[in-house]
Amino acid sequence: MSSGSTRETALISLRDVRKRYVNGDVAVDVLRGISLDIHAGEFVAIMGASGSGKSTLMHILGCLDKPSAGQYLFNGEDVATLDADQLAWLRREAFGFVFQSYHLIAAGSATENVEVPAVYAGMGRTERHARARALLSQLGLADRLDHRPNQLSGGQQQRVSIARALMNGGHIILADEPTGALDTHSGAEVMTLLGDLAREGHTVILITHDQSVAAHADRVIEISDGEIISDAPSSSQSVTEQAVAADESVSQRALPVLSARATHPPVSFIPEALEACSMALRSLRSNLFRTLLTLLGVVIGVGSVVAMLAIGEGARASVLERISAMGTNLLVVRPGFEGFGRRSADGEMATLTVEDALALSGLPNIIASVPENTSSATARAAGRDTSTRVNATSADYPLLRNWQPEQGIFFGPDDERRYAAVAVIGQTVARSLFGQASPLGEFLLLNNVPFQVIGVMSEQGATAWGDDADDVVFVPLSTGSLRLSGQRHLRSVTVAVADVTQMDMTEAAVADLLRERHGVEDFRIRNMAAIVETASAAQNTLTILLGSIAAISLLVGGIGVMNIMLVSVTERTREIGVRMATGARTRNILQQFLVEAVVVSAIGGIVGVLIGVGVAAVIGALVMPVQFSVPIMVLAFACAAGTGLIFGFAPALKAARLDPVVALSAE
Repeated sequence: MSSGSTRETALISLRDVRKRYVNGDVAVDVLRGISLDIHAGEFVAIMGASGSGKSTLMHILGCLDKPSAGQYLFNGEDVATLDADQLAWLRREAFGFVFQSYHLIAAGSATENVEVPAVYAGMGRTERHARARALLSQLGLADRLDHRPNQLSGGQQQRVSIARALMNGGHIILADEPTGALDTHSGAEVMTLLGDLAREGHTVILITHDQSVAAHADRVIEISDGEIISDAPSSSQSVTEQAVAADESVSQRALPVLSARATHPPVSFIPEALEACSMALRSLRSNLFRTLLTLLGVVIGVGSVVAMLAIGEGARASVLERISAMGTNLLVVRPGFEGFGRRSADGEMATLTVEDALALSGLPNIIASVPENTSSATARAAGRDTSTRVNATSADYPLLRNWQPEQGIFFGPDDERRYAAVAVIGQTVARSLFGQASPLGEFLLLNNVPFQVIGVMSEQGATAWGDDADDVVFVPLSTGSLRLSGQRHLRSVTVAVADVTQMDMTEAAVADLLRERHGVEDFRIRNMAAIVETASAAQNTLTILLGSIAAISLLVGGIGVMNIMLVSVTERTREIGVRMATGARTRNILQQFLVEAVVVSAIGGIVGVLIGVGVAAVIGALVMPVQFSVPIMVLAFACAAGTGLIFGFAPALKAARLDPVVALSAE
């Protein structure tokens, strides 16, 4: 590959180029064997009436479209051998486009519009910003650098378009009807600029239908019905003058090394990602209301996930805490079912005895075996009475339940042996009978039997089944059996296990011992660890249900993101075409729209997490306990960003696959 063009080697060479458009069974030949050479430094006008094929020819010259047949050589290299990214490289490095309708990006300022080609060329932010402002200032727009397109006149917008074409060097300027949308004065200024660029050494190819505009060029090629009908120097300049001007322009401006087989430039993911984020934020800001509506769906989804799971985890922890307070290392043995064992006078099963409890305490892995006899009673003291629960048990009860007195003491083995009429009361009973006064040393009547209060248990709260654990009076088992119930049988025996990993083996040993003692299986055993596991599984199911409902909200939000991004691609089709014309590769377009989807979802994820935490905190303060989990918050945010990535991919892929010519012609 040569380092530059010469008069012998044309910069652009077309050989029998044809273009046919097929729509169903209808085929239309737009170009019919175009052959021409354009040398570096020439100012060429391609003139023809509307429908003559001149715009199609420009698209092929600018590598926006491909011919159906024929050969296009750029600086001696066959363009047909280039892939899509290499064509983008060639457009970015060699061409600068000036369109009749300007094709400026509405969301960007004049400076940002001019910077677009340099973004895809990998130029640093500071460098390209300075160059863009310098170009605009040279073109007389120093006081319009930060104005958006809708704040500029037509002539000013066309100057921005010319500055954009020059951003990466603009070795070849392709101007498609550059004065078509301008008044006479602005049109004359634009043509003067193009003439100046040609004299500076730029190759200028002008597409026009106006003879007076074409007269500014050094060479006029007239096309009609897809064929060249004339190719001659402009009437305003002789052939000799044209050749001298072209030679001088080339000598003034050396062409860059343009290798059609250039390797793809190295990918700089971090700078590209930062630029894509910056462009995404500008685009989202330009459609703020629609962005907010899109955010709302993601915010609701993420907020629901965080709040629902916090509520579910809080409920789960609360239930497990209550159950665990009862002891997760306990085996509760109760009398058997109907048909087994003896019945007491009150109709209750009478299969468990104190001797059974003593026998169980001798088994391996047993910390304590505590007999219990519970019954209802009326307690009276200080002129007050209350219905409560009486638990006649042994001195090992506090060890069993890990529940100690807050005031006074619990009764001991001596109290059991001497049938002492002593009682330890719960907080609810203490408040009901004694109010704020200390109950220690006072007497209360249980079914008219006097008991002296020797202790008050610490506050327990509600049980896992909603009962008030503090509404209870504890008395020695011997005293309760003699003075209150008159029965020796037990309502239950609670066994505390030392090693919970051996819980099942210990349960089997308890069952074997009782079957051996009783001769029949007239008892049932409740494993508290199994209850905890069951409750935990139930709460996990509830949490998953709540999380699933919230995830559906997030899914709906993701569908909203996809919908909005599809609308955005449709609305910004022309912008996509402009970006492709200025050198954007397929992955640049894919990356831009994908980043937009991820950015809007990520912002929605952050806001959703904050709102979800706030809502859950309010619920936790006013209604029920909640439990926050940082991993869940991170997961919710990641799901939001992932939702944007997944649901934004299809719209982004649609944008990346657009044909540049079709995109530029979109309304």
